[in-house]
Amino acid sequence: MSGLGQRYWNEVMEALRFVIPVYDKVNRTISLGKDVKFRMKGIHGCVRPGNLLLDAGSGYGNMSRLALDETKGAAKIIMYDPITEMLANAKRFFVQTGELSMSSGVFEHMPFRSDIFDAVLCGYSLRDAIQLRKAISEMYRVLKFGGRLVIVDLGKPDNPLIERCVSFYLKYLLNILAFAVAGKIGLKFQALYGTYRRWPKNSELNNLLMEYFPRVDFHTRLLGGAVIVAAYK
Repeated sequence: MSGLGQRYWNEVMEALRFVIPVYDKVNRTISLGKDVKFRMKGIHGCVRPGNLLLDAGSGYGNMSRLALDETKGAAKIIMYDPITEMLANAKRFFVQTGELSMSSGVFEHMPFRSDIFDAVLCGYSLRDAIQLRKAISEMYRVLKFGGRLVIVDLGKPDNPLIERCVSFYLKYLLNILAFAVAGKIGLKFQALYGTYRRWPKNSELNNLLMEYFPRVDFHTRLLGGAVIVAAYK
């Protein structure tokens, strides 16, 4: 439950840089078309007009776009990602949005003051933390009292049989789908299985969040293969 560690994190970041041209298309396919639905479920009710939001591990800004839709454009958002190329690509979608800015860095060392964000959004990104506990601690630090940490990500079911099924899908079937959609470049998504192996079981993630947050609403989808979480400071 420690996170990816520095060495494997570096490998994952290189893989993500490589797949930038097909990132969204492959994600949509390997999530069985559920990624947007799950993101919307996580955001709904947790972001409000006038909020200051941190899109942590923002990538292209998928969570940011949905948050702006949810608030009808009345939110201020900082997109935060370790991959500057992702942020540069995202700028094309936000050139006319004055309520959004971008910053690059890692979860474990956020360059933000304490107690400033109304919500921190993690859409399929927390799984890539170098040190998971430290990342969650930093997110807790930058949230205001009453702020929300929203996590939408893969889930690791506690049921051993279901977990083996999810693991089989990510290790083998995902590669077939990614290759069908994006060719050889899609095979770089094999790194996702490595992040899943290092990801805690759903109950362990819930318990870790409860060490920091007094209230954690933890929901699963796809038999536990996906999690949608709202943790309240």
